[in-house]
Amino acid sequence: MTAFAVLLSILAAIAIGAMSPGPSFVLVSRIAVVSSRSHGLASALGMGVGGAFFAALAVLGLTALLMQFEWLYLMLKILGGGYLIYLAIKIWRGASEPLAPSGTSEKTRGISVFRAFLLGLMTQLSNPKTSIVYASIFAALMPPSPPIWLLFALPPIIFCVEAGWYTIVAVAFSGSRARLIYARLKRWIDRGAGAVMGALGLKLMVEAFKART
Repeated sequence: MTAFAVLLSILAAIAIGAMSPGPSFVLVSRIAVVSSRSHGLASALGMGVGGAFFAALAVLGLTALLMQFEWLYLMLKILGGGYLIYLAIKIWRGASEPLAPSGTSEKTRGISVFRAFLLGLMTQLSNPKTSIVYASIFAALMPPSPPIWLLFALPPIIFCVEAGWYTIVAVAFSGSRARLIYARLKRWIDRGAGAVMGALGLKLMVEAFKART
């Protein structure tokens, strides 16, 4: 398989993983509909930076090293799970708060664009399974001696894949129709999103504690 074919295969696998429902999708869609399109795009950018970070680790072989140190992986699972549960509690507690009008300021909405970026980045990085997925894909598809251009090209291109998908999510959920539907069902949507986020975080922590016993 040529280096270009390897690149396309890795990108396809990463794209499929990004499109699968998970905490990242929940966070970006909610930020987009609650705050604004610019906030959603900022969180999508954070997801892309997180993806590029994992790609760089995979290229350097550090994620393969992480898989060999089970205690470190378990600790990351516990920390990541705790962070997702923290987000879930915040979303659940805010379920009864009214949705601010689209014209209100960032301060009134309670989140800045930079904060939206950080939330996206931290949510991406808080899931240690993502690093293992990247390591598995790279181990399965990368040739033993890949060309240098491929190693340098992967992180920025994967950034485009991750950020591109979540940009689509942000644009879709920041529309006026999506906002209207959300305003009507805010309490139930927020509680559902919080429950999903909390369940994913709890699952990470339970898996970590089970692995220790």
